[in-house]
Amino acid sequence: MKCMKCGADAVKSTTTDVTDLGACLIIIRNVPCYRCTECAEIIYTGDTVRKLEEIVERAKSEINDISVIDYMRYAA
Repeated sequence: MKCMKCGADAVKSTTTDVTDLGACLIIIRNVPCYRCTECAEIIYTGDTVRKLEEIVERAKSEINDISVIDYMRYAA
């Protein structure tokens, strides 16, 4: 995969995604992604974006101020 920002190669990796809902933060660890080898840009596939949206929606009803979620545990 090529980086959309700089055009360099991007390799499979994992990252931590943070969603700020104003009143709370949702932190999702171990999110699969592609990371650019030059500029470190993070690229998600469409499937990963959909799963992240589902996880955030599910977490909204279960959280107080901060929620740390493992992607692999909740994406299955």
